[in-house]
This record gives sequence, C-alpha cells and structure tokens, in this order.
Amino acid sequence: MVRLLYALILLIGAVGSAPASAQFFLANPDLSGPAMRGDEPDIGYTLPGANPEELRAGLVWSMRAALNVAALQCQFEPTLMTVQNYNAILTDHKAELAKTLDTLTKYFARTMKSRAAGLAGLDRFGTRVYSGFSTVTAQYVFCITAASIGEQAVFAKRGGLSEIAETRMRELRNSLKPHGEQQFPGRQPLGEIRFPRIDPSCWTKANVWDSRKCGKL
Repeated sequence: MVRLLYALILLIGAVGSAPASAQFFLANPDLSGPAMRGDEPDIGYTLPGANPEELRAGLVWSMRAALNVAALQCQFEPTLMTVQNYNAILTDHKAELAKTLDTLTKYFARTMKSRAAGLAGLDRFGTRVYSGFSTVTAQYVFCITAASIGEQAVFAKRGGLSEIAETRMRELRNSLKPHGEQQFPGRQPLGEIRFPRIDPSCWTKANVWDSRKCGKL
C-alpha cells in the first residue's frame, strides 16, 4: 500500500509539471499521407511550369499562410500557442521565408507577360492560398494540426521549413475536412440517427416491433 501511494504521488507530480495542451478528442484522426511535391491537383493552388525550387517555395509559402490563418483563428485555445509560435517562425526563419518570397516573385515575373502582371499574379496566388485555409466545420482538427506543425517549425534548423512543408502539407490539407471522435468510430453522427416508425402498422397488439412488416430496428 505504501509503495502504491508513493507511485501515485510521483505520477501526480509528473502530470502536474507537464505543460498544458489542448485535446479536443480522446483520439485524434489520422491525417497522415505521402509527402507532397507542390504540383498535386488538390494542393489548393497551381504553379504551371514551375521548376522544383519554385514548387518547394509554393509549399513553404502555403504552410506559412496556414500557420498565419491558425494564429488568427485558433486563439480560442491559448495552449495551442499558434500566435507565439507563428511569430517565432517569422523571426527564426526570416532568411528562408525571404528567399521563398523572392523565388515566387521571380516565378510570376518569368511566367507573366509583364512585371505588373507578375506582381498581380503573386497577389492572386497569396489571396488564394490564404482563403484555402479558412474553415469552420473542421476548425478543431485544423487548429491542432497547424499547432503541431508550428511547434515543429519553431524547433527546426534554419533552412528546414521546406522539408516540413513537403512532409506535412498533406496533413494540413486533410485537416480542412470535418473529422469527429476516433475513439468511438462506431457511433453515428447526430444527423444520421434513425428513429423507429411509431405508426400502428409496425407494432403488434402486444406492442412488439413487427420486423416482417417494417424491417429491423
């Protein structure tokens, strides 16, 4: 008994010293997927004729936009630290982000007819990327996913954002779709619950459901 109490005290102390973090589900959905190149049809934007460096730049800029949207939309849960981590990323990875923007600027200048058209194309690209991460029905899943990626980016080495973007952009895209509790996958969503018929033709005189007439409950 003494050893059991001692073990419980140690466990309580360990839990009490751990930093708090948001947990919206008992079991989070699995959003993993293959790495992305930047030219997938469901990535949320297109960069026709882009070379590998420009595709990577698109991924990094898209990830940065997603983390920016999360910093704005996920403040309802402070333990996600989406604002603090996003600001830290802008500081710690300033050089890589500047190079990314320069690469995209040159891409649009190369693929458009004029400098003005290139700048307009870059502006449209940014608007499309930002709006593509706006979600309401999947806000919880998007927020916890973006928070996890943002935390990884904070501790990534300088120049390591492109690797994170390639390996985890699929998660970000998948997080925009509504997901529910995964601990009890057999539970029906409220919108799909079927109520039995109550008309007399489905019930016997003994108030027993007549499956021959109305099927199984």
